[in-house]
Amino acid sequence: MTEIRSAGYSVFINKDIAAEINRFFESAGSRYSKIFILVDENSMKHCYPQLVEKIEAFKDAELIEIESGEENKTLEVCAQIWKTLSEFGADRKSLFVNLGGGVICDMGGFIASTFKRGISFINIPTTLLSQVDASVGGKTGIDLDHLKNEIGVFSAPSAVFINPDFIHTLDKRQLLSGFAEVIKHGLIADVQYWDLIKQTDALYIDDAEKLIAASVRIKNKIILEDPNEANLRKILNFGHTIGHAIESFFLMNNKTLLHGEAIAVGMICEAYISSKECGLSDVALSEITSYILDSYKAVPIKTTDHAKLIELMKHDKKNENDSIMFSLLSGIGKCEINCKVNNDVILESLKYYSGKTKTVK
Repeated sequence: MTEIRSAGYSVFINKDIAAEINRFFESAGSRYSKIFILVDENSMKHCYPQLVEKIEAFKDAELIEIESGEENKTLEVCAQIWKTLSEFGADRKSLFVNLGGGVICDMGGFIASTFKRGISFINIPTTLLSQVDASVGGKTGIDLDHLKNEIGVFSAPSAVFINPDFIHTLDKRQLLSGFAEVIKHGLIADVQYWDLIKQTDALYIDDAEKLIAASVRIKNKIILEDPNEANLRKILNFGHTIGHAIESFFLMNNKTLLHGEAIAVGMICEAYISSKECGLSDVALSEITSYILDSYKAVPIKTTDHAKLIELMKHDKKNENDSIMFSLLSGIGKCEINCKVNNDVILESLKYYSGKTKTVK
């Protein structure tokens, strides 16, 4: 079992996560009046049955099931769940359990943090993406008119419980989506981790606990220094200024693109910008580009889409004074924040990506 201490809570990584959850409830005593578990159809089918038979506290819990997918991370769905909580008598001593992927952890944390001005919640992430990213760090949020995480609050869970074996329930696309955040952690903070990542097959991870723990430690160290994203924490947004815009664009057009697939594109584009604006070497740019393109399918981005993507980037939360701001690489393992980039260079990066993907089959 691996335990990583964060600000006021612990992240437990263990294949027998039920034992850790039972210990959590034993230490809580009678603190929680009622327990509510938020699931989607995937975590309900593959993960909930494994836990409910081993965790006594879950046997009397109320289940709330939503449909999976980013398109459901909305205020309307939140309102339905708040009403359900109210109808079932949730009070300020209730516990909200987020059992699922990134959407469940992001939205569930937001729902709990705002219901009756805040009730306790724990995260049990079931996808690689949520295990290395969404469940840790105290960011909660929902989308607004397809704009990613436009509404949210900083609110830490009471605990996070990660079972690395849950990733074996994922299909290829979901695994690769989560692995994009693993790649990001290496690129922004640890060149040795990046070297390990390059030797790892995302679809056949030999030691998932080791990989997940390494990513959580990187993210946690950054968050402990800057919990509310005033400065350093912005480096976790590498690849996300362009990536979120692409993800939002696909959502607006009812096309399926997973978060990590969009971030993979964003990392190539922002690595290109890094080479123009922040001193990233051409060798490093080529290495990043080649590795990501070898792992991820090409995403079609038309020249006629560029103007809309720029407009979407203007909603990025790092922006200042109407300028689009980036977190960029000065080298592999080194990231700089608050980099102002003009539109011409951003457009160049999109053309760079499209040019490189013409050779991808």
